[in-house]
Amino acid sequence: MPRLVIPPPFRGPTRGEATIEVAGATVRACLDAAEAHFPGFRAQVLTPAGGVHGFVRLFLNGASLPAACLDQSLEQKDEVTFLAAIAGG
Repeated sequence: MPRLVIPPPFRGPTRGEATIEVAGATVRACLDAAEAHFPGFRAQVLTPAGGVHGFVRLFLNGASLPAACLDQSLEQKDEVTFLAAIAGG
């Protein structure tokens, strides 16, 4: 199953889990599966309209994905990493 790597700021819904394995053939399907097990997770990654939040970056096996990557096909061994951009002042 694809693995999702969760950054510390997004681990509230996952109850501290840093990685989770979910069934899904696309990034979107994996997010839906994660939401089913960890309610509230998807809202940290996606806007209410269903796009990727501007402060979130996604990576597939270490390679940066474009914001319009939700229909990206995944293999069973793939790893999707979420990076939360943090701003300070």
